[in-house]
Amino acid sequence: MSFYNTDLFTYFILPLLIFTARIFDVSIGTLRIIFVSKGKKLVAPILGFFEVLIWIIAISKIMQHTNNIACYIGYAAGFATGNYIGMIIEEKLAIGVVIIRIITGQFASALIKKLIADGYGVTSVEADGANHKVHIIFTILNRKDLSNALKTIQEHNPKAFYTVEDVRLVNEGIFPVQKSLLKKQFAGLILKWRPGK
Repeated sequence: MSFYNTDLFTYFILPLLIFTARIFDVSIGTLRIIFVSKGKKLVAPILGFFEVLIWIIAISKIMQHTNNIACYIGYAAGFATGNYIGMIIEEKLAIGVVIIRIITGQFASALIKKLIADGYGVTSVEADGANHKVHIIFTILNRKDLSNALKTIQEHNPKAFYTVEDVRLVNEGIFPVQKSLLKKQFAGLILKWRPGK
């Protein structure tokens, strides 16, 4: 009797493989949608290729075992888990640029100075609120810097109202210098001035 015809394979290993395949293809699909929304024309189609390839393999195994309820459970559980893992991966990658719009009734000069000192570009205007004058502060930053900027807002104006929105396209602007970028530039200078070059 072939191992592929055993109950162990049919009701445990095969559903587990389908579950794993769905995690991969749905996670890739989540990232693909994010890259499409960011206008990444090269990365999104490549991810789409692998997403569909894995999906075809998984669904073909389902069609070969239509009477196996464990395969259906593995397929559905993999889909749910893949969505969750895809969102976690996207959060860790922190792809893209966001805009923070801060509305505060307090005197905002300390917050503005701190944001500028941290390397963020800041635009501020005075406006009329429902009950009194307010300051509206705009800053555009890389998404990976968002948590630090929000921490600064909480420290200086804890009662400030703010919104965060994704930005698809940015022309110029002021962004904090990344340490990794400095390291790459430094490594480039070393290679450029290396003896024999």
